[in-house]
Amino acid sequence: MALEMKPATSGETRAAARALWYTAPRECSLNEQPLPARKAEDCLVTTLWSGVSRGTERLVFEGRVPVSEHERMRAPFQEGDFPFPVKYGYCAVGRVEDGPAGMIGHEVFCLHPHQDRFVAPASALSPLPENVPPRRAILTANMETALNAHWDAASGPADTIVVVGGGVLGLLVAWLAGRLPGARVTLVDVQPSRRQLAEHLGFGFALPADAPADADLVFHASASSAGLDTAIGCAGIEARIVELSWYGEGEIPASLGGAFHARRLQLISSQVGMIAPSRRPRWDYARRTQAALALLADDRLDALISDEIAFANTPSELPHILAPDSRALTAAIRY
Repeated sequence: MALEMKPATSGETRAAARALWYTAPRECSLNEQPLPARKAEDCLVTTLWSGVSRGTERLVFEGRVPVSEHERMRAPFQEGDFPFPVKYGYCAVGRVEDGPAGMIGHEVFCLHPHQDRFVAPASALSPLPENVPPRRAILTANMETALNAHWDAASGPADTIVVVGGGVLGLLVAWLAGRLPGARVTLVDVQPSRRQLAEHLGFGFALPADAPADADLVFHASASSAGLDTAIGCAGIEARIVELSWYGEGEIPASLGGAFHARRLQLISSQVGMIAPSRRPRWDYARRTQAALALLADDRLDALISDEIAFANTPSELPHILAPDSRALTAAIRY
C-alpha cells in the first residue's frame, strides 16, 4: 500500500499530527499527517506517553512479519501494510482534549500507534485508575497478555511455576504468578542482571544451568529455541508448557524427542488476540483491559520501564532500543 507522507515540520495545526512510521528494514521516521474529522462518538487525545513493545515491534522494524500473518498482525488504528511503510504500535496513553461529555480531561489508554495526537472512538479508550500513573500505564498491553496467559495456563495456588525468559512479558507473568497464595515462582534467564529485578518483584531467579525441574507449570517467553528446550526440561510429568514467544519469520527447532512423550507433556500456545476460552463467555476486550490497568497499581512495576526517549528523537534512538543485542525492557516514549 503506497501512502503519501510528509516529513514532520514545526508548523503544526490542530488538524495535523506527527506519527512514527517504520519505513524500511531498521529505518523509521516521523511524518506529519492530517487528523480525521471527529465524529460525535470520537475523542481527540493528546498523547502523554507510548510504550515500545520490544518483541513485536522489533519484528516489524526488521520487516520479519511473515506474509501469512500480515492481516492477523494488524494493530488497531494501524496505517500502511506490512512490511513497509507501516504506522504500528499499541501502547498509547493520553489525555482527552475534546469529545463526548464525561470524557474530556480524562487520562486514557488506547491501542494506538506512536503519534502525538489522535482521534479514536470513546469505546476504544480505557480510563486510567487514579492509582496508576500515565507512564506506567504503557505496560497495559503487556499486562493483558500476561493475564491471558495465566487464564490459558489455569495457574493455581501452591503451584511450582517456572517462567523462562526475563523480558517484560516474562517478568509480568512471573509477577502475577507470585501473587498466587503459596506459589513457588522462579524466573529463568541467561542474563544474571535479571536476578535483581526478580528479587525486586518478589520471586526467585535461576540461570538456565540451575533451572528448577518437575515444575507444575512452565511459561516460555524467550523467543529462542534454547529457551524452549529449557522450558521443556523444567516441566514435571504431565505438566503444561505455555508458549508465549512470537518468533516471526523463520523456523524454530523444538526438542520433542527424548522423554517429551513419555512424560506426557502439554505444549500449548497463548496469544492475546483472543480471550482465553475459559473466560470468553463472560469477558470482552474492554473488561480485560480494565482488569490489566487495575493490576498495574504497584509501584514496583516502574522497574520494567528501562528506557525513556523523547518522541522527537525516536528515529535516531529506536534503532538502538530495538537492536538484537539490546537489553532494554520497555522503552517509554515521552511526548
